[in-house]
Amino acid sequence: MKVAPKALLFDVQGTATDFFATVCGEAERISAGRCEGVDWGAFVTRWRAAYFAALESATVSREAWTSVHSVYRRELDRLLDHDGIAVLGEEEREELASAWQRLTPWPDVIEGLTRLKKRFVLATLSNADVSAVVNISKRGGLPWDAVFAAEMAGAFKPDPAVYRMAAAYLGLPPGEIMMVACHKYDLRAAGALGFRTAFVARPDEFGPHGVVDVVFEDEFDINAADFLDLAGQLGC
Repeated sequence: MKVAPKALLFDVQGTATDFFATVCGEAERISAGRCEGVDWGAFVTRWRAAYFAALESATVSREAWTSVHSVYRRELDRLLDHDGIAVLGEEEREELASAWQRLTPWPDVIEGLTRLKKRFVLATLSNADVSAVVNISKRGGLPWDAVFAAEMAGAFKPDPAVYRMAAAYLGLPPGEIMMVACHKYDLRAAGALGFRTAFVARPDEFGPHGVVDVVFEDEFDINAADFLDLAGQLGC
């Protein structure tokens, strides 16, 4: 990498926060032992997959936006009904769907971002709703300079419009912005538009027994073990 970027864009769910442990913990708390035999880890993995499938098939625009919270809630209801889990009432289902707005940062994140913030502009670029990113960031003490989300572009990543929207708000050309994510499709979409890319491995994204692609690739400008490693490689 020849010249350091001026701004870093971060994926939030998975890259900056541990959604699996958070949502599993919330499911166990809310169900309060009434769902004996339910493997909440497997359930959350299926829930996340259903969310991705729904985003891929969604037809959205700024005028007809589909909130991510509504997607999570709809897929939660469908999975609970499919599995015959009937003990959770309406308020409990809504509270569980909102768990995606209470995600806990990975242990390295706050220190890593604090170091990076001294040198770079830091912003989110998430498919989550703006309100969800704000709630996650406020709750977790994440020190962003700005919050950008797909909702602001009227499209979901990896649609090019999302990355271009963030660049426009930052007032920078793609070559001066680095996309940071643990999801390679996100980085490849940004890289195709001229953004710099940093892959951060999150081997526990789907729990200790989950299957995750953490192989470092030469196609990315940086491959890092976590945000502290990223900060070190960027001279912070």
